[in-house]
Amino acid sequence: MFALTAFLIVIIDQLTKYFIIITMYPNETVPVIENIFHITFVRNPGAAFGILQNRMAFFILVTSLVILLLVGVYWKLAQKNVILTIALSLQLGGAVGNLIDRIRFSYVVDFLDFRIWPVFNVADMAIVIGVILLAWQLLTWQEQVG
Repeated sequence: MFALTAFLIVIIDQLTKYFIIITMYPNETVPVIENIFHITFVRNPGAAFGILQNRMAFFILVTSLVILLLVGVYWKLAQKNVILTIALSLQLGGAVGNLIDRIRFSYVVDFLDFRIWPVFNVADMAIVIGVILLAWQLLTWQEQVG
């Protein structure tokens, strides 16, 4: 389940980004729900919210280390915990999806634009959902153990 979930996230992420690349120009925006949700093609050379722009070697190294850490934590702790497995696999799939972009393009393709915060992508959603699930597991860990 761990590898399959991560793989599916990578596939969905890369297919949606490919569709954006072949159908839109950079910085083009298409309203889906006017002033609420747009599809906007953004080339993001930085991290979340555009911070640390143009630090490609740093991002590739850190992301690679995070990927190794996620796999290691899964093998050590999560194999019998479904929620933790899902959390780690979502984070892994998201990290790999954005790493592929950084290696291929030197930027990450973002396109989901809710107009009230920075544009993001499927990989970003997977990472955030995975972090929320991980936090929930950590907060309830004592209850499960005790």
